[in-house]
Order: sequence, then C-alpha cells, then structure tokens
Amino acid sequence: MVDRNSEQLDAVFRALADPTRRAMLRDLAVQPRSVGELAAPFDISLAGASKHIRMLERAGLVRREVRGRVHVCRLEAQSLHAGMEWIRHYERFWSGRLDALEALLEADDAARTPARPVRNPRRKP
Repeated sequence: MVDRNSEQLDAVFRALADPTRRAMLRDLAVQPRSVGELAAPFDISLAGASKHIRMLERAGLVRREVRGRVHVCRLEAQSLHAGMEWIRHYERFWSGRLDALEALLEADDAARTPARPVRNPRRKP
C-alpha cells in the first residue's frame, strides 16, 4: 500500500527530474514570475511551460495565482522538505562510507610515506 506521503515524495522527485522544471524553480526562488517569464529562457510554447508548471503544482512546489489574464507562479518550498528528509537519511549512509574511505586513504598514505629521521635538537647540524 502506498501512503499519501509516499505519493507526495514521488511527485516531488518526478517534478525535479526534469532540468526545465528545476530551472523554473531556481527562477521562482528569486521572485514570483508569470508563465511567460518562466517560458522565456526555453524553446517552449506557453502551453508547454504550463504543462511543466502543472507538474510542479501537483508536486506542491508551485502555486499559481491568476491576476486578470496573467498567471503568476510562486515557489512553495515546504514540499521540498519531504525530499530533503529522504535524502538526509541516505546522507548518513554516504557520510559514514566516505569517512571510512578517507581513513583508509590516510592509512595508505602513511604506509607509503617513509619515516623522517628524528633530529636531536642539541646536536648541531
């Protein structure tokens, strides 16, 4: 059985999987933008941009407001929290693995580096 949180997480990652949608979110992180402004940097129609925005809305990442004929989109960053928590769980795994690798590499470097002779501080060179 798939729960609501799992569905939301799937929708967030599905939305973030596309580079156009990620770029749109980066733009929205700066300030709200119209659909036309979000579409402008890409070689896509307004209808194509709207499809991307609908996917971001379904994931809860964007909220669209209609002001007359203009649709203004704004970032809803709360939905990213579930994705961050999921990634954070695996970050602990990778951090432990990377720490172990670092220790192995340092031990290997220490074994390969010849020991320097210890100088007697009282003896003149």
